[in-house]
Amino acid sequence: MPYLIDGHNLIAQMPDLSLDDPNDEVKLVLRLRQFAGRKKQSITVVFDHGVPGGWSSGLSTGPVKVIFAGSHSNADRIIMERIREAKTPTSIKLVTSDGEIRRAGEARRVEVISSQEFVLMLLKPPPSEPRRDERENIRLSKDEIKEWMRVFKKRPPAS
Repeated sequence: MPYLIDGHNLIAQMPDLSLDDPNDEVKLVLRLRQFAGRKKQSITVVFDHGVPGGWSSGLSTGPVKVIFAGSHSNADRIIMERIREAKTPTSIKLVTSDGEIRRAGEARRVEVISSQEFVLMLLKPPPSEPRRDERENIRLSKDEIKEWMRVFKKRPPAS
């Protein structure tokens, strides 16, 4: 399921990002790239202003597509257009706390995640790999041992 994110709305909820920071969009996109890689999901993040004409200015890479609304539109309008025009809106995960955008998403049965809720998902550390000794000490049931012994054509030990 692809994520559609209201970028500045999300930045406003991030504890360590500020809308006053001229690099706030870049910092968010870097975090979203890590999240997208971890979740194996595509993400479209939409920001107000930015490059005229809505170009991404080179921030779009891999699974993260960045859209700037430019001077003739705004992020809310672009997000609502994408929701309205989606062929399979139920496959979208919309991230925003904006009431109007939330209602537009809910009307099309889009999964809506509040920005506050998504911040928790975004900041959650990735699951750690099992320790080496945990992987090496796998316990097999007697039935599993018998099956492996059959595969290797040896007689199972007496029970």
